[in-house]
Amino acid sequence: MGRKLFFRNAGSSLIGRHGAWLALLLLLLVCAVSSPAFRSPQNLLNISRQISYSGIIAIGMTFVIIGGGIDLSVGALLALSGTLGIMAMNHVSNPLTAVLVCLAVSLLTGAAGGMLNGALVTLGRIPPFIVTLGSMAIFRSLTLYLANAGLTSSSNEIFGRIGAAEILHLPLAAWLLLILTFAGSVLLNRSAFGRHLCATGANERVAVYAAIRIDLLRFTTYLLCGVLAGLSAFLLGGRLSSLSSTTAGNSYEMDGIAAAIIGGTAMSGGHGSIWGTLAGAFILGIVSNVLDMWGISANLQGTVKGAVIIIAVLLQRQNAKRP
Repeated sequence: MGRKLFFRNAGSSLIGRHGAWLALLLLLLVCAVSSPAFRSPQNLLNISRQISYSGIIAIGMTFVIIGGGIDLSVGALLALSGTLGIMAMNHVSNPLTAVLVCLAVSLLTGAAGGMLNGALVTLGRIPPFIVTLGSMAIFRSLTLYLANAGLTSSSNEIFGRIGAAEILHLPLAAWLLLILTFAGSVLLNRSAFGRHLCATGANERVAVYAAIRIDLLRFTTYLLCGVLAGLSAFLLGGRLSSLSSTTAGNSYEMDGIAAAIIGGTAMSGGHGSIWGTLAGAFILGIVSNVLDMWGISANLQGTVKGAVIIIAVLLQRQNAKRP
């Protein structure tokens, strides 16, 4: 009886810590067997490029959720950051300087949006869902106004090269995603910030008694999420040499939340895994890719993502109930 309990607990622990990666491995095997085109190196590179933009945002979303918050505005903030960045770039004559201006404006806009959300949540004491739902509408509306509900484009060659750049045959955006995942994991697991954030999300009252500055921690997570939205906007804009005010960043908030939950981050806050979020982002990207290859309508991809979120939350609840 004791040995059975040991192996059952060991198996549950393994699945709990690495379940997202095990699911990703299984999904890769199924897709590789079912579709020869899926196995092509070019298709795998395309998947890594496509998931990088939402994956970068998902890292910030993971910190926000661990702290007990949520951010529904990241997709609209991406569109606003990228639009303002490209507009600023188009007013600078020197190509290299223009790209640096675009990067700075995109990051600063993302930071400003994140700070606004963080201030309203921590100082205004408004529920995060309400705050970010409202700011999502504001950011998207401002983007539509600035771009006249159209495209904001650039003919800057350096900007386009950055968006299409590859290092060792891997897209630059994918490299940045890996670097940010590593840095985020270190920050979460090896720093006082990460420990205090988990304590805040797990039990806010106990965290207050422990003299943890919970408002500053939560404000920082929204700031971080906004900066990463600005970085993603710069990379996505470089890839396309333009951004659409109506569609840029659409559903990125859903992708970020889904990737974090699939990766093991609890919606109630308190714990999560940055590397698990990376696996979750790849799972979502592979599912979207293989649905296209199987000829399933792109309009149904939202159904799949929604179902994945619900299933992941149900699994978390079942695991929490086990002794």
